[in-house]
Amino acid sequence: MFAVVRTGGKQYRVAAGDKIVVEKIDGEAGSSVTLGDVLLAGEGSDLKSVDGLTVAAEIVAQAKAEKVIVFKKRRRHNYRRRNGHRQNHTILKIVSVG
Repeated sequence: MFAVVRTGGKQYRVAAGDKIVVEKIDGEAGSSVTLGDVLLAGEGSDLKSVDGLTVAAEIVAQAKAEKVIVFKKRRRHNYRRRNGHRQNHTILKIVSVG
């Protein structure tokens, strides 16, 4: 069975046993999380009702993404700025759907 869940402003298609990387969710590694915003659920090509359906997940790790370089320049004004950013994210393992 699969489900489409929304977390952190993005949508993910998940099934039991999947690992996904989402925006940071509070919690420690090993703790369990329930994702309640289920948009779609089904098995194969059959769709199921999503009323009261939740997705159980376990936090595998809290990590940071790769560094993104932000470079700003205005030509002929001797203006250059270089910043880096590393976004926090959470790695989840889907335990069960439903």
